[in-house]
Amino acid sequence: MLEITGLHAHYGNIEALRGVSLHVERGKIVSIIGANGAGKSTLLMTICGRPKASDGQIMFDGELLNDLAPHEIVGRGIAQAPEGRRIFPSMSVLENLQMGAVPTNGAFFDEDVQKVFSLFPRLQERQRQRGGTLSGGEQQMLCIGRALMARPRLLLLDEPSLGLAPLLVRQIFEAIAEINRERGVTILLVEQNAYQALRIASRGYVLATGRVVLEGSGRELLANPEIRAAYLEGGH
Repeated sequence: MLEITGLHAHYGNIEALRGVSLHVERGKIVSIIGANGAGKSTLLMTICGRPKASDGQIMFDGELLNDLAPHEIVGRGIAQAPEGRRIFPSMSVLENLQMGAVPTNGAFFDEDVQKVFSLFPRLQERQRQRGGTLSGGEQQMLCIGRALMARPRLLLLDEPSLGLAPLLVRQIFEAIAEINRERGVTILLVEQNAYQALRIASRGYVLATGRVVLEGSGRELLANPEIRAAYLEGGH
């Protein structure tokens, strides 16, 4: 479904991605792990068109995305739940979900909002509440739910467990697995919680200084001594 080859991206004179290549098969969960500053978030943003790729190719279902505007990429079936949640704090939960439905012109709003509420019942309880007054976990649910309202075929998730308590982390990852399993949405997941990310992934990539330095199945990476030392046993 997604094929990235030799991808480079820059912020001014700073090269953030240095020849990244990876692929995401339809219907799978693929996880990207790595330390802060490794280029993980930049990779997702480059897929979405900002920043633009300075070299390499981003292919989605056989179509080159490099020259498309961000709204055109969303229209092709890619949605992102960004790092830091970035909901609309002054809008209600329901209004945030309405914003997520803009790419579909709200044609399936009633159906899709019920799917979000079935996935995250707490959002239904707080649908009239302003997004900025929600807890961190509830805001993350809303961020994911808003992305789902665009009916994506590929969902990009950027650090969904960041800053959450362990119980909420488990709930969020259970929801991610359900989105993939029950709804057939392909997922590309960026996450510092390596154990949770690789546990649910069919394939994983390790990014360091803008490069892919290791790849394999989620199970293989979980068993890798280097990964265990760096990400699963208190390392960085």
